[in-house]
Amino acid sequence: MERNRLSLGTRLGYGAGEFSSSIFWITVAFWLMNYLTDELRLPAGLAGLALMIGKVWDAVTDPAVGYLSDRTRSRWGRRRPWFLYGALPFGLAFCIMFVNPHLEGTVALFLWAAGAFMLLCTAYTCANVPYNALLPELTQDYDERTTLTGYKSLFAVLATLVGAGAAMPIIGAFPSRTAGFAAMGAIFGLLIVLSVLVPFFSLREPVRAQREAPRDFIRSNRAALKNRPFLLILAAWTVNTIGMTVVTATLVYYFKYQFNDAALITPASIILLVTSMACIPLAVKVSGRLGKRAAYIAGMSIVSVSCLAVFLAGHLVGIYGIFGLMFLTGIGLSTHYVIPWAIVPDTIEYDYAESGVRREGTYYALWTFMIKVGGAMAGLFVGVVLSLFGYVPDVPQTATSLLGIRLLLGPITATLFIIGCIFLYFYPITRERYGEIQKRIAAMEAVERK
Repeated sequence: MERNRLSLGTRLGYGAGEFSSSIFWITVAFWLMNYLTDELRLPAGLAGLALMIGKVWDAVTDPAVGYLSDRTRSRWGRRRPWFLYGALPFGLAFCIMFVNPHLEGTVALFLWAAGAFMLLCTAYTCANVPYNALLPELTQDYDERTTLTGYKSLFAVLATLVGAGAAMPIIGAFPSRTAGFAAMGAIFGLLIVLSVLVPFFSLREPVRAQREAPRDFIRSNRAALKNRPFLLILAAWTVNTIGMTVVTATLVYYFKYQFNDAALITPASIILLVTSMACIPLAVKVSGRLGKRAAYIAGMSIVSVSCLAVFLAGHLVGIYGIFGLMFLTGIGLSTHYVIPWAIVPDTIEYDYAESGVRREGTYYALWTFMIKVGGAMAGLFVGVVLSLFGYVPDVPQTATSLLGIRLLLGPITATLFIIGCIFLYFYPITRERYGEIQKRIAAMEAVERK
């Protein structure tokens, strides 16, 4: 099958849209909890509950937006109207989240935090689910989808670097943290608006995308959950996401108590992310040679080995040895940024060949929701393990609590990655199988045109 290459403008235009999603995630992960507890003085338990309410709300909004975007009809296509009308609300909601409401009373502050985060999550969903659903519509080429995902991943890593590296300098540049957080929200909110609008103005939806959409919400989601290839990659992606979130959440404890310097997380994170970004083209190339499944298994196997090395020898090799392991982890992690997003469109084509119905939005709603579920489960899991091993904040840790931190970075996360690889081993769509799927689709569409 002849490769259908996309133009550089299409690749960059689509990839730029990922910046908004990634800067949202990294800022929420690094700063939102701290902002609610230390700046707004909301008790930690209530702050965590407010964020959990937002994630529960996603269980409603994610599938609803996916279904509605599948059924959208306009002169701009199915997905692009959501970019145009969703960009400004997304940016404003992000900005509002970091503006101190100066409310009196814990209950009022809790209700504000929960409501503001629900608003932000809804705005994010309205822009992000249709954006992800557009990827399989831009190209049906097996390898070109990996290349397109590579561009998407480059912007994801760039946004992560900006979110992790620029937030603290922006906050510190103002006379008060209240003003600093508001400025950060405004600056990042503006970048979000611009990022969401780039795909609207730079892309065109193929006519092929304007096909029959699902008519029944329940049936559409049920069909997606019966798609075996999709369930296998979804399971692998979810456990790998939980593993990576456990690692990122635990690193600060590791550096703070194992090396007595929490600031070391900054150079370690930079090494990890820059290496991942630099190796994304390598991940794309390896996927082209070995296939997506084998490339993803190889990458996560490297990450597993790195985690076990941190557990067994990290406290012995010193900080530069840890930096070397961060470099090794970044090589493997590049596949996690690229390959899963390139696999999902293939499973959607499999469903289309079976059913004759296009429901990309439904699939990406489920995919996005599981990202959020994985993050929530990882945070809960880290807290439980630390408590079980006797962790006490801001004091020298016992040998037992240090062991708990090392277990989180080592065998526990390595086990999750190995489970992910097992799911991937049974994933059935190879390049050859995908070629057969495309032939079935071509024959089906040829009959419909007659």
